[in-house]
Amino acid sequence: MHWLSSADDTAPALPAVWLIATQEQPANLPERAELRRSLARKVLARQFSLAEDAVEIGHEPTGRPLIVAPHGAGLHLSLATRSGLVAVALAHQPVGVDVEQVALAGEPPLAVLHPDERSWFESLPAPARPLAFAQLWSAKEAYVKALGTGFARAPESVAVQLDGTERFTVVDKRDGRHASGFIRLTKNGGHETMAAAFITLD
Repeated sequence: MHWLSSADDTAPALPAVWLIATQEQPANLPERAELRRSLARKVLARQFSLAEDAVEIGHEPTGRPLIVAPHGAGLHLSLATRSGLVAVALAHQPVGVDVEQVALAGEPPLAVLHPDERSWFESLPAPARPLAFAQLWSAKEAYVKALGTGFARAPESVAVQLDGTERFTVVDKRDGRHASGFIRLTKNGGHETMAAAFITLD
């Protein structure tokens, strides 16, 4: 597992995640989507030693991104954008990545948490909660992206456990799945703290 921070970096092996801080502040969903796609094309072109116009990214009917060209790449792709930070994940297996801003103000929506997560979250001291929620939510979203369902799955149906500062575990009783992933803290172009999560599924 490799974390990289520039679209110009190439991964020595996969899986890998590029967390690219930008100064961009997309105003709407189409602008966010275009920022994701443009940086993903640059990452893939660099990784495959191709010109950017030789890379094409499409989407499955569920919305999951896929590599249309180069044909036969045989790799799985996941993308995320939040507050100017773009995440591009590439793997040989189904993959999910997400990034969330650590929001210091406001009360998080606890109803979206699994009962086990909520009990753990409410046991934390108040100053630790914003980071914990961002990490939980990014891990949940990375997992449902790897499934290919997005939040057609109710977020509270999946239980995430943070295993220290670099790992997390997902228990999905509905699908009988027990999976583990990676978490990381980084900064965006405006220097806010961001929580990133990455997972692959067999």
